[in-house]
Amino acid sequence: MAQKLWEKNVQVDKEVETFTVGKDREMDLYLAKYDVLGSMAHITMLESIGLLAKEELTVLLAELKNIYAVADRGEFVIEEGVEDVHSQVELMLTRRLGDIGKKIHSGRSRNDQVLLDLKLYTRAQIRELVELTNGLFEVLISQSNRYKEVLMPGYTHLQIAMPSSFGLWFGAYAESLADDLQMMQAAYKVCNRNPLGSAAGYGSSFPLNRQMTTDLLGFDSMDYNVVYAQMGRGKMERTVAFAMAGIAATLSKLAFDACMFNSQNFGFIKLPDQFTTGSSIMPHKKNPDVFELTRAKCNKIQGLPQQITLICNNLPSGYFRDLQIIKEVFLPAFDELKDCIRMVTHMMREVKVNDHILEDDKYALLFSVEEVNRLVLEGVPFRDAYKQVGLNIEAGKFTPNKAVSHTHEGSIGNLCNDSISALMQNIIDGFSFSKVNEAEKELLA
Repeated sequence: MAQKLWEKNVQVDKEVETFTVGKDREMDLYLAKYDVLGSMAHITMLESIGLLAKEELTVLLAELKNIYAVADRGEFVIEEGVEDVHSQVELMLTRRLGDIGKKIHSGRSRNDQVLLDLKLYTRAQIRELVELTNGLFEVLISQSNRYKEVLMPGYTHLQIAMPSSFGLWFGAYAESLADDLQMMQAAYKVCNRNPLGSAAGYGSSFPLNRQMTTDLLGFDSMDYNVVYAQMGRGKMERTVAFAMAGIAATLSKLAFDACMFNSQNFGFIKLPDQFTTGSSIMPHKKNPDVFELTRAKCNKIQGLPQQITLICNNLPSGYFRDLQIIKEVFLPAFDELKDCIRMVTHMMREVKVNDHILEDDKYALLFSVEEVNRLVLEGVPFRDAYKQVGLNIEAGKFTPNKAVSHTHEGSIGNLCNDSISALMQNIIDGFSFSKVNEAEKELLA
């Protein structure tokens, strides 16, 4: 059985060990290749300050690249009795290279090691989220342009209110995603700072070159103060979780609309039959289960920031084992949100739109405001026009004119989709993912 990195002569009680390790070995599989990447940067720096010989660095980097490839293929395993990913990587190196493998931990702690792993993993996940979100955005903008002439009811208080359009409906969710990614960009900038070298939270007596590891890993900057670097554990996850919750909120609202608009009482949209599920006793049923599950999953993700807050709330400065539990709720959430984005993108691409909704007389009163405005444009004071139309409605004399002419920015006739697309592109460009890509590619070369 492998000895733990911290173990001396006394072995810990088995029940205590099981309780304290918890799901950490399972969660650390998410971090494996990022732990290797961080170790490659760290030992490159150690060689530069004389704590590793050049030939030692060469063989260590070669073996770490082999381990990275194993992790990248999803084949990395934390063996029974090995506490975490850090211990497993060090064990694999020591088995292959002997005592050289024991040198890689100089100048760092598992505290700053896991901080680094979490940041490297998170920024990679953010990039995937941004790419998927942009894919959904493009579908929504495309559908907005495709159906910009098709009118639908707009609601307030779930009462029919004014004419809307599918151009507005699809486009509204597209613009919402742009704002969601603006929040994600802010979270990414909090994430993309280097904690390595903070060790257990109080630095090291080794002459570490923290700027070097910052550059090697493509970070924007380092977390300068070593105490703050440790205080960032939980804060980074909470900040990113809030940004994830923003995307989830947009998806959840869209899912609710889609479920409602797909129902027979509305009949605004139709999901392809192959995207629905049936009933065990009602042969006519075609249920929008994808959207219902999306709504539930995304509502769960919206609770993630509060979960993280409550785990790390009121902790003083310094490291505490409480922080380990954050991984259990944080790391799996990325896959869940990515799955939801993929499914909603697929559904929104294939959805069919009813282009004759407003021919039904029950929507006649939607056009009351249009009539008020027409009278105002003819010179009738607004309050008098409002009263005149209201009295006609009460008397059953209102006859709608269904011609709609909205020309101002963001309205039915002027969707501003080009401006929304430009806004989104500007936000995506602001992430500067290329800097990270180049740094990681060079480190692995």
